[in-house]
Amino acid sequence: MKKGTGRDRAVNVTDGALIKPLVILSIPIILTNLLQVGYNLADTFWVGRLGGSAVAALSFSWAIVFLIISIAIGFSIAGTVLVAQNKGAGNIDNVSHVAGQTITLLTAISLVLSVIGYLSAPQLLQLVGAVPGTLEFEMALSYTRTMFLGIPFIFGFFVFQSLLQGWGDSRTPLYLMAFGVGLNVVIDPFFILGFEDNVVFAWFGLQSVEAALFAATGFDGLEVQGAAVATILSRGIGAAIGMWLLLSGRVGIELSRADFIPARETFRKIFSIGAPASVEVSTSALSVTILTALVAIAGSEAVAAYGIGSRVTSMVILPALGLARGVETVVGQNLGAGQVERAKRGVRVSAAIVIGFFAVFGALVYLFSAPIVDLFISGTDAAVVVDIGAEYLRIIAFSYIFLGVFYVIQGGFRGSGSTRLAMVLAFTGYIVLRSVLAATFAIPFGWGATGIWYGEALANVLMALLVMYFFRRGTWIQRVVSSASSTKKSATATADGVDETVRPDGDA
Repeated sequence: MKKGTGRDRAVNVTDGALIKPLVILSIPIILTNLLQVGYNLADTFWVGRLGGSAVAALSFSWAIVFLIISIAIGFSIAGTVLVAQNKGAGNIDNVSHVAGQTITLLTAISLVLSVIGYLSAPQLLQLVGAVPGTLEFEMALSYTRTMFLGIPFIFGFFVFQSLLQGWGDSRTPLYLMAFGVGLNVVIDPFFILGFEDNVVFAWFGLQSVEAALFAATGFDGLEVQGAAVATILSRGIGAAIGMWLLLSGRVGIELSRADFIPARETFRKIFSIGAPASVEVSTSALSVTILTALVAIAGSEAVAAYGIGSRVTSMVILPALGLARGVETVVGQNLGAGQVERAKRGVRVSAAIVIGFFAVFGALVYLFSAPIVDLFISGTDAAVVVDIGAEYLRIIAFSYIFLGVFYVIQGGFRGSGSTRLAMVLAFTGYIVLRSVLAATFAIPFGWGATGIWYGEALANVLMALLVMYFFRRGTWIQRVVSSASSTKKSATATADGVDETVRPDGDA
């Protein structure tokens, strides 16, 4: 790999103390994820000014859009794993090749999904409980289709983030995300509400500017669709900057044109790791989709409440998600370097950190559940939505501890390349346990939406116990690349008909 001309911000996680570099690596990822949620919260806040129907439309849409985005996250994880293990194994020359191949493959996948998602949006919305002909359905359809048109830009940023993370640099993606969220927050209210009766102008005493802009443009906002337009615009600019940084070599990884030319064997390896990871990540989104459809039975107020509650949950669990992504890098690089015990210790340390964190935050969410939900809703039906959403948060709050442990240990499995194991465990937890328990408590038990909340909380506990069992078994500790010193030996063995490469599922 050619020497880059910029600053390499990679953290050394294979030598010396472990806790400090793990925290240094994970904190920017946590902040990046927090800013990621900032996109959703900003949309929810401003769309909430339109009333409960608009928030319900956003909830229906996100159940679908996140399911598609999870595919990008999954395949990006393949980039993280391969970059991390190649760097840990000393195969520096192969890092750029893996990065270029990941970008090429994800770009192609994003274009296909963009077209499919746009065309099938009406049918997908019906699957999650949206009723054609209603106001919620029409608003959700415009938002969903606009988001699908921008899927390539969203995929672009996830690829950039994951490649840099595997390299050990989590700060550069943070800076880029901060720029994108800042831009989104600024333009969101104008695309949603337009230039007439916009509260932003009233806040700053700029009614005369508002009147002049409306007189000149006549733009009265795109309502729910405006949130999608603002998100895609800010994401598109961020993705373009990220690709430029990679191509220029300013972030440690420097790409050449040859790195983007499809290579069958590399594509196969990315698929073998990324496809199970995509399914794993998708199970979380699919679980939200299934629960949204169940909640829809209780009415649009319950859907709006669940939409707000699930977004609050997505923000609260960010430390666990950040640590999990940090664990991917720590496990990947240390297994690549042959340091098995250090890789396992990274998982244990992260689990201990997340348990302490969520013991505190779970209590805070429980105590302030109603005020938290009230921040994101207004209108005639606001009181009902707040009551339902607060109940959800009170029931789910202390299960965050178990959900955090689940995320961290799953990160260790992914970092080793054992994405098939992580996929099976995620499917069992999110689809089998969570969905079955929620449906059972809601319908046969007759608890309605309350039963769904209890089903989700109990599933979180069982999921943590399940991954802890497989972590202790230790069969996941493998790597998917050979060290630089053994590359020649591996090539010779393969030529003689003996392939010593470890498969991503952990089986030799």
